[in-house]
Amino acid sequence: MRNYFLKSTHAAPLAIFRLALGLILFISIVRFWSRGWIYELYIKPTHFFPFYGFDFIKPLGNYTYLLFALCGISALCTAAGFLYRFTSILLFLSFTYIELIDKSTYLNHYYFISVVLLMMVFLPANRYFSVDAYRNKKILAGQIPKWTLDSLKLIILILYFYAGLAKLNSDWILHALPLKIWLPAKNDTPIIGFLFNYPWISYMFSWFGCVYDLLIGFLLWNKRTRAFAYSTVVIFHGLTAILFPIGMFPYIMIVTALIFFSAEYHLNLINKLNIIMTLPDCFIDPKAISYYKKSVDTLLICCFVVFFTIQMLMPFRYMLYPGELFWTEEGYRFSWRVMLMEKAGYAQFTVKDGTGKREIVNNTEFLTPLQEKMMSAQPDMILQFAHIIRDHYTRLGFIDPQVYIDSYVALNGRRGKVLVNPQTDLAKEHESFEPKTWILPLNDEIKGF
Repeated sequence: MRNYFLKSTHAAPLAIFRLALGLILFISIVRFWSRGWIYELYIKPTHFFPFYGFDFIKPLGNYTYLLFALCGISALCTAAGFLYRFTSILLFLSFTYIELIDKSTYLNHYYFISVVLLMMVFLPANRYFSVDAYRNKKILAGQIPKWTLDSLKLIILILYFYAGLAKLNSDWILHALPLKIWLPAKNDTPIIGFLFNYPWISYMFSWFGCVYDLLIGFLLWNKRTRAFAYSTVVIFHGLTAILFPIGMFPYIMIVTALIFFSAEYHLNLINKLNIIMTLPDCFIDPKAISYYKKSVDTLLICCFVVFFTIQMLMPFRYMLYPGELFWTEEGYRFSWRVMLMEKAGYAQFTVKDGTGKREIVNNTEFLTPLQEKMMSAQPDMILQFAHIIRDHYTRLGFIDPQVYIDSYVALNGRRGKVLVNPQTDLAKEHESFEPKTWILPLNDEIKGF
C-alpha cells in the first residue's frame, strides 16, 4: 500500500478530465438558462423543499441568475485551469447550492457532479495544460501522484456498481419494472419505436442495464476490455439520452469515462489541441513531478479514505429503517439508485383547528406542478408541505391548526394504496433521521438490495 501511494502517473488524463468536465458543466448552465428553467424552478415557486439539515440554504429570488452566472464562469475557469484552486471551490459551492435549494429537482447525477467537484478541489488538476501552469512554471508538472487519478476512476466505478446492485431487485429483474411502463410510451421513437411494444424488450433492457452497471467500471479499468467497454458506454448512454429526459447525465458519463484511457491517448488529444494553440514543447512535455508535502499527502489520503468509506456505506443506510425502501424512501437518496421506480401520487390536505374551522387545501396555490408531483409521492416532502400549510393557516387566524392528508400512491404499476396514516396530525410531526411511523406499510415486498 505504501508503494502504491508513492507511484506517479502522467497528468494528461486529469487535465483532460478537468477541461471536459468544466466545459460540459458550462454547456449545462447555458442550456438551463436558455430554456427558462432558472425562473421556472428557482424563482417562480413561492415555497421550496430544502434537504433536512440544510434549511439555511435559501432561494435567492432574481439573484439566482447571478448564482448561475458565477457557476458558469467558474466552470469555464476551472476547465481552463485559471485560478484553479479558487474557481474550483466556487464551482463546487455554487453548483451544490443550486441543487440544495429545492428537493423537487433532485437527481442522482447532480449528486455525482457535486461529489466529483468536491474531489477536484483537492486534486492537482492545474499542474498540467492549464493557464495557472502557463503563468507559473513552478507548478508545471508532467507527473502527478497516481492515487489522485485513480480516486476519480473509483468514484465512477462506485456509481456504476452500486447502480447495478440496486437493480438486483424483484421488480427490475423479475417484472421488468418500471421499464415495462416506460418503454411502450416511447413506441413513436423513429426506427426502433415499434420494438417497445414487445414485453421481452423491457426484460432485455432491464437485464442488460443491470449487467452493464455491475461490470462496466471494471471493464473500463482493464486495458484489454477498455475500447469495447467505452463503445458500450457511448451506445448505452446515447440510447438513454434518446429515450429518457434526464438532461446532461448521459453526456457527462460519456465524457467522464474517458479518464480510464491511457496517458498516451490523452496526450494525443492534447497534441491535437496544440496544433491550434501552438504552445511551446516545454509546456506540453514538462519533466517535473508534482508531489504533495508528506504531511499534506498523508492528510489528504486519510480524508479520501474516510470520504470513500462514507460513499460506500451510505447506500446501505436504508437497512436502518423498517418498511419497503421504494415506498418509504427513507435512505433512498444519495445512494446511486437510478431510474428504479415509477411513483404516481395523489395528496389532498385538510386543515382544522379547535374552533371548528375546516378547509380543504388547494395545492396549486402553494406549489408548481413539478413540486406537487414530487411531493405527493415522497413522505418527507409531504411533511414539509404540511408544515408550510400549518404556518400559512396560522397567519390566517387558525388557532393551533391541525393538518391531515388523504394520500394514495401507485408504485411500479401496483394499484394505488394509502401512503400516510390519515389520522396523523402532520402539523405535530417533526422531521428527523428516525423512522416515520405515520407511513403506512406497502404490504408487498420488493426483494433485493
